[in-house]
Parts: sequence; C-alpha cells; structure tokens
Amino acid sequence: MRHAGSTSMAGRHARNDAGFTLVEMLVVLGIIVLLAAMVAPQVIRYLGTAKSQTAAIQLKNIESALELYYLDEGQYPSQNDGLKALVEQPANAPAWHGPYLKKGSGTVDPWGRPYLYKQPGEHGNFDLSSLGRDGQAGGEGEDRDLQNW
Repeated sequence: MRHAGSTSMAGRHARNDAGFTLVEMLVVLGIIVLLAAMVAPQVIRYLGTAKSQTAAIQLKNIESALELYYLDEGQYPSQNDGLKALVEQPANAPAWHGPYLKKGSGTVDPWGRPYLYKQPGEHGNFDLSSLGRDGQAGGEGEDRDLQNW
C-alpha cells in the first residue's frame, strides 16, 4: 500500500533535481569566460598571421600572372598600365590573352590596399610588394613589408 506522504516526498525530490541552481549556472558561465579569455588571444594572433600568409601567396600568384603576360606580350605591363593589365586588356597589348587573374580583387592585399608594382624593378624585371598591416614601410611581425624579392 502506498502512503500519501511518501508519494509527495518522491515527487518533491524529482522536481528539485530537474534543473540547475543559480550557483551551478554561475560556475559554468565562469568556466566558459575563463576558457574564452585564454583562447581569444591565440585566435587573434592566428588571424593576423593568416593575412600575412595570404599576402605572400597572392604575391606569388601575381608574379605568375605577370610571367604569363610576358609570354604573350614579350614585355611586362608598363608602370602606367600597372597590375590592372592582368585583368583588363591595355590598349597597347595586341597579343593579350587574359585575363591573367580571375578578379581585380587579386591585385589588392588582405588589408584592402593595392599591391605596389614597379616596372622596371630595382630587384628584378618588376618589383611587387605590400606594406603589411600598418601600411607603412618597414615594420616587424604583421606590420612587416612583403616583397617578391
């Protein structure tokens, strides 16, 4: 036989164990905040490094596109035509078989500034560079300049 008192006691225990207390929730939130504080600087550092690596890869792609342009035209794009000549045919390029880059955005570095192109170059047939995150010559880490030489 069941006692009315024992049924209500079992029901009360079940209801009390059904959820989390405020203290338990605060402990879990504290742990999450602590983990986020430890992980966030690593993620930010990784994202910065990723932009520099992307810029280095883009410089290689532009360099290859310039070589293809040279094979077709027998010369590199002039300083006046710039890297735009890899996307749109210049008036003085009759043998142009481009576009040599799929998008014009390929001539812009990950920080939103156009890559610097100099022809003739001081270090080779042409010089390609990006001024890095800070947009200033020189620098270290993410602010360092990236070049094709």
